[in-house]
Order: sequence, then C-alpha cells, then structure tokens
Amino acid sequence: MNLSLLGVSGLSFFIVAALMPVLIWGLRTLKLTQPIRPELPPDHQAKRGTPLMAGLILLIGVIATLTYHPQPMTLFLAACFILFSAIGFMDDFKKAAFQNPSGISGKTKLLLQFCFTGILLYTAISQFRISSSITIFNGFSIELPIIIYMLIMMLFIVGSANAINFTDGLDGLLINVAIPSYFFFFLISQRVEVQLFSLVMIACLLGMFIYNIYPARAFMGDTGSLAIGGTLSFLVVLEKVEILIPLLFFVYLAEQFSVIFQVWYYKKTKLRLFRMAPIHYHFSLKYGWSENKIVLIFGFTSWFCVLLCWLIWRFLL
Repeated sequence: MNLSLLGVSGLSFFIVAALMPVLIWGLRTLKLTQPIRPELPPDHQAKRGTPLMAGLILLIGVIATLTYHPQPMTLFLAACFILFSAIGFMDDFKKAAFQNPSGISGKTKLLLQFCFTGILLYTAISQFRISSSITIFNGFSIELPIIIYMLIMMLFIVGSANAINFTDGLDGLLINVAIPSYFFFFLISQRVEVQLFSLVMIACLLGMFIYNIYPARAFMGDTGSLAIGGTLSFLVVLEKVEILIPLLFFVYLAEQFSVIFQVWYYKKTKLRLFRMAPIHYHFSLKYGWSENKIVLIFGFTSWFCVLLCWLIWRFLL
C-alpha cells in the first residue's frame, strides 16, 4: 500500500473528526434539523431536532483527493459525488428549513438523477474507454450495444443510489454498510485514483461515525447518502464488476426491495408483508432488535458479501 495514500486518508479522518462538532453547532444554530415522519416508531420520534445535512462534511474527502491527485479520474469521481450530493442537499434543505419530511418531490429527484447519470456515464465511456461488455466469468463476456448498455447502467445507477439512500435509516447504519463496499474497490482497483478515493471516503466515514453512532448527534441526510450511492454505483461501472452487483450491494438491494414488495403486497392483499419497510425497521418492530444490533449485523453482512465478491473477482473474473 502506498504510504502517502494512508497519510492523505489519515489526515482526512482527523479533519472530519475535528470539524464535525463545528458543523453540528452550525446546523443546530440555523435550525436545520431532522423532521420525523409520524408513522415511524416512538424511539425515532425522539430523534426530532437532530441536525441534518451533516453529509456535507464528506466534501473534505473530495477536496483531499483533488488536492493530492488532481487527475481526470479523480475529477470524475468528485463530480459524481458533488452532483448526487447536490440533489440530496436540495431535498434535505427543504426538509430541514420547512420541517417537511417529504422534501422535494420524488419526480424531481429522479429527473435530476437520470440527467446527471446520463451525463456522467457518457463522460466515463468516452473519456475512460469503458467498454459496453459485461464480464460473466474469466474469458467470457457479453458485448451489448452501447445504447442498451447505457440504458441498463443508468437504471442500475439511479436504482442503486436510491437503494443506498434507503439504507440510511438508523444511526450509523449506512456508514457501517458502506465502508466495506468502498474497501472492496480499494482492494481490486489498479487505478491509484480509485484507491485514493475509496480509502479517503472510508476515513471520512470513520471520522463521521464518531458522531453518527447511536445516539447520533447528527444525520448525514440525503446530502451524504445519495453521494455515497452515486459514487459506489459508478465505481461498479469503472471497475467493470457489474456481474457482482446482486452480491456486492446485497444489503442495499434488500432495503430497496423490501419497500417495493411491501407496496406491491399491500396493494394486492391490504396486508403488510413486513411490520415496516425498509426492512431494518422490521427487525426492530418484530424482533425487538436494538439499533446497534441491527447496525452490527447489517455491517457484518456487508463485510461477508465483500469477502465473497473478492473471492469471485480473484478466481473467476
């Protein structure tokens, strides 16, 4: 491992850890706090008034990577982060400023996500020569027409970004699940830009975790979760590991599909498939699991999936 990468990531960790109290104080002073949906359990109602948009602190990681290694790939990853974070920021700001749990409309968020994804995906394909093939196993891949590949990847990126956004529902949950995902890309990538970005993001998330672990002093909000979702999804495309999506993003997809199945099942039967969706609420309400237990188990699941993905990538892809 390049020691300078460790130095940049270590510095990022200490800056985030040191500045988080300042950001929390500022958000609280401006009264940019989390409104809570009335249907959530009582223990979540107690979180009303917690500062929102703390995901802004993750921009330190973007600044660190651009400062240390200002190359086209680094600029691209920074653009992915900033554009998706901007959508989340608009949503969070409306929630916090007007104490409206709905935020901006779902149609607006999806429209912006598809627009940004299309631009970024075209840039990745044209600038970094990303092929339109999908590797199934070593020596065998499926070549798709570029338009078909772009359409499939746009649906995947937007869907995955929102799935990762769903995972940000408990104190420290998304951080605990996202760190293994970034670590996977750090392990497999031959690009120093991807290694740097992944390692710095891990460091920033660890610095933020100090204040986001239960009981959280601040929430990252969509400002952070959509940025994490967008960058992780594009790392899949850049590293050409599309075949690993179901396993690598297992926890995120479980969160998303629990919502989809819940809605579908209720429309057909007027009954609930889960006590509440996304599924992390189900474990809390049905089995009485504490937030820390859910966060720990989901985190271990993510690490296990990453281990399996690494073995598949190492020996089969």
